[in-house]
Amino acid sequence: MGVVGRKTRRFSFPLLLLNFFVVLLLQRAAVLVSGTRLNYTKYRQVSILRLERIQKHLENINKPPVLTIQSPDGDIIDCVHKRKQPALDHPLLKNHKIQKAPIMPKGITRNNEKGRGRDAWEYWQTWHRNGTRCPKGTVPIRRSTVHDVLRAKSLYHFGKKQPRMIPLSRRIDAPDVVTGNGHEHAIAYTGSSSEVYGARATMNVWDPSVQEVNEFSLSQIWVLSGSFDGSDLNSIEAGWQVSPELYGDSRPRLFTYWTSDSYQATGCYNLLCAGFVQTHNRIAIGAAISPVSSYAATQYDITILIWKDPKVGNWWMSFGDNTLVGYWPAELFTHLAQHGTMVEWGGEVVNTRANGQHTSTHMGSGHFAGDGFGKASYFRNLEIVDSDNSLSPVHNILTLAENTNCYDIRSSYNNQWGTYFYYGGPGNNPECL
Repeated sequence: MGVVGRKTRRFSFPLLLLNFFVVLLLQRAAVLVSGTRLNYTKYRQVSILRLERIQKHLENINKPPVLTIQSPDGDIIDCVHKRKQPALDHPLLKNHKIQKAPIMPKGITRNNEKGRGRDAWEYWQTWHRNGTRCPKGTVPIRRSTVHDVLRAKSLYHFGKKQPRMIPLSRRIDAPDVVTGNGHEHAIAYTGSSSEVYGARATMNVWDPSVQEVNEFSLSQIWVLSGSFDGSDLNSIEAGWQVSPELYGDSRPRLFTYWTSDSYQATGCYNLLCAGFVQTHNRIAIGAAISPVSSYAATQYDITILIWKDPKVGNWWMSFGDNTLVGYWPAELFTHLAQHGTMVEWGGEVVNTRANGQHTSTHMGSGHFAGDGFGKASYFRNLEIVDSDNSLSPVHNILTLAENTNCYDIRSSYNNQWGTYFYYGGPGNNPECL
């Protein structure tokens, strides 16, 4: 069933069997991917040569586990010894010593996971439901599969964002969020002239509808530095996303991303390449978040903090009640090895214009900002970390949405939520074509 480039190439019988079973599995993908609105993996023939390459890549990123956990949503979570995680395969991290803990921003106390603090995140991921946890000394990593790779445009593109094209007509004072390759945004952002050492916000989580397999919908924080119209943009990103191509379903998932060259060759989502160093044994990056917000009902939100450790220089991430997840080593970056120059908060989608019109992929809840609390998505309590390692409320922000007929944003301020904004939209509608 496979296509062989050379007649003289010899393949083992087990690999031929594997190829056969992969095709059978692809035919049954709709059964394997349960609880989704679309059949994201479709039948396709796989050449043996390509399959060999995929298997070799999976062997590199799926490290041998100490313990394997089957999640109720179908994910497989491998508990990998922290010294064996993919991050340390990076050439720049050959002699890297895993940092145990950073200096927290002033006024922030690290969650010691005793008492009530642990409840803030303990049941936020679906794989927690069966009661099994990764043992100390290991980190949970969502196992990547052949299906995951085959949904990508190519093996090279697996786990990566498409670069955003930047037209010459973009506003000089605006961030790199103009439409390119179908990327659309509704964001708040800081000016680009100050030094930034981190950011924090609380965002509510939804399960937006995504029309096409190669589209996504996400809500995140960006910490940026470098040239927005060149090839040296550094970006650190974290939030939640729905990405059928990446995960094979429509569940919202905790994610991270990084790049040091404008999304060209460096960086990836989660732990799908060497880079991000995970330190926590009970939070799996790339795992599904549950429960999620419901329209005109209970709202569920998460808090994410990203900051530069003032002593070592690594960029750390905490989740929920100041629980340390891991960090991006300073060695990965050029400009961010020093500091950031801009922070963005908000939503992003990819619109492929399937059938020649704007798709109906939702941003956030799928409702416009004007619908307000319980209906629209929000970010609240926007803060930045300054050069003194102090968290400061953000009072002056700019907002941007490329096409307000499809997705929009409205910002405001009150004593309880500080600076906040509602954002999102349904995509295709009579005014968004």
